[in-house]
Amino acid sequence: MPNEIYVVKADGEKELWSEDKLRESLKRARAGDDTVQQIVDHIKGELRDGVTTSHIYQHAFYLLHKIEKPVAARYSLRRALVGFGPSGFPFEKFLGELFRAQGYEVATEQIVKGACVEHEVDVVAWNVEKLIMTEAKFHNELGAKSDLKVALYVKARFDDLSEQMFDYGKRRPLDEGYLITNTKFTTNAIQYGECVNLKMIGWNYPLRGNLQDLIEDSGLHPITCLTSISVSEKQELLSKGVVLCRDAKKKQLLKDFGFKEEAIAKITDEADLLCQPYA
Repeated sequence: MPNEIYVVKADGEKELWSEDKLRESLKRARAGDDTVQQIVDHIKGELRDGVTTSHIYQHAFYLLHKIEKPVAARYSLRRALVGFGPSGFPFEKFLGELFRAQGYEVATEQIVKGACVEHEVDVVAWNVEKLIMTEAKFHNELGAKSDLKVALYVKARFDDLSEQMFDYGKRRPLDEGYLITNTKFTTNAIQYGECVNLKMIGWNYPLRGNLQDLIEDSGLHPITCLTSISVSEKQELLSKGVVLCRDAKKKQLLKDFGFKEEAIAKITDEADLLCQPYA
């Protein structure tokens, strides 16, 4: 293997291959040490300059699925979020569940009046202390990023809403506005957000408390992580508002969707192993 190998990321950018990144992603999915070493050795043996990160992922996922199936499901988390598409509604519902896990009451698809105009807010979350409104920016492709234009219009929206009072839990002003995406932000968007104090959460931003952290800490994995359900079956479940892996533990729900007993056993077993908070 050459000393320097460059890989092509989902957005088309090239970066130097990093064995440490692969190891970290496998360990974060809770793969065992022997499994990690086996996969790293296998991938290294087949690396070629210009290989895509998607190809590396698919290869690693295939091996994981053969060795440790629940680990493969956790390893697929980032792509599972893209699997919420094509519409953004399942992602909004999923974000609502993440807020509920933190003790908030939640409402989605709300029309609220700002100082100047009405706005459609994707997720509203509130508790005794705080009222939060969230713009959910969903992307169907891993390489897509939320850019400066998105950050600018979201900040303008929250500025307009900050002038008003709302009736969520009690009569109160907006405390925080969030921009949350299932992928990443551009550098300019992050720079602007930090400058104007716009709270932004992406797949790997900020360094702590990003979307990956929130999902892993809560154990609320998307149902699209499950490998024992086909893509078409996942889409049917999503169309009926079923977005969480833990819902796949409900045998009656699966029966209502037409799953057979053998399939239900496989699905619930995988869900039991997958849908837990990370240690």
